[in-house]
Amino acid sequence: MKIVMTTPYYPPHVGGIELHVKNLASELAKRHDVEVISSCGGNKVTKIKCLNIPYSPIPLKRIKVDADVVHHHIPSPFFALMTDFKPSVVTYHNDIVIPDRVNGYRVRFRESIEKISEKIVRKVLDRCDVIIATTLDYAITSNVLKDYLHKIRIVPNGIHVRDFIYTTDKEDYILYVGRLVEYKGLDTLIRALSGSRETLVVVGEGEDAEMFKRLAKKMNVNAVFLGKVSYNKVVHLISKAKCLVLPSKNRLEAFGIVLLEAMASGTPVIASDIPGVRWIAGKGGFTFKSVEELRSLIDNLDKKTVKIIGRKGRKFAEKHDWEIIAKKVEEIYKELV
Repeated sequence: MKIVMTTPYYPPHVGGIELHVKNLASELAKRHDVEVISSCGGNKVTKIKCLNIPYSPIPLKRIKVDADVVHHHIPSPFFALMTDFKPSVVTYHNDIVIPDRVNGYRVRFRESIEKISEKIVRKVLDRCDVIIATTLDYAITSNVLKDYLHKIRIVPNGIHVRDFIYTTDKEDYILYVGRLVEYKGLDTLIRALSGSRETLVVVGEGEDAEMFKRLAKKMNVNAVFLGKVSYNKVVHLISKAKCLVLPSKNRLEAFGIVLLEAMASGTPVIASDIPGVRWIAGKGGFTFKSVEELRSLIDNLDKKTVKIIGRKGRKFAEKHDWEIIAKKVEEIYKELV
């Protein structure tokens, strides 16, 4: 089968969707002819010249493809919009939510931009054959997806389970792994640990790094900011943490792949009670609705609980290996071809 995937960005560009597409394409390429079309990427990617608008590059001409099926990855809709081909599948990774700031600058007319973007996304969804959502919880709470439930199939995100070290031998630190930007909610975690004896290890970089460092100092939190580290180092830190916290604030976070990575390592997770994320977190950890609730969950996380929840999370993560997830996507393709 010839499969063409479109995505606005592709590694080495950093992001969750980029990594998702790379892993899915690599797994499918074991059995099929797979081509990825994007604005950037390595030698194996068909690169298209684009107008480089932040988060939504726009192809400068229509995209012609030769395939049995085309698979688009959005919310950035322009690659899908500029590709006329049937049958087509769309993975709807998350709703369009414009942050208050982009690259340190305040975004004007956010609501207007969101409304215009939603109209374009709906055009893409209207003409596709199947829409993949990563959880039913996210789909039924989305103002967009709730109008397309008749087209939706649920296929979660995946991980390479073999990469992660399952262990019950944990060290005494709380871990955050992710971009250091406002919507990821690291400030909530820092405030929850105010005056605590807990050590917070922060992995990642982003435009709000200095703001978070100042807040940690102000809140008297023992926080270690490691910045960007190697993949192997991330794997090690996740495996040894007594818990991983994902405190994201809005619908830009629809799943939380890092939650699966922690579960595969036998590390309990604590995450915000937001759609999609809460469903995943509940399979190997806890959710919270307030700073106070987050603090209470951390304070009551004893060694016995860590082991029990860690074992439960590992079993759930094993069902989300990329080999399994890719076959679920492959079955959808076969139904359409």
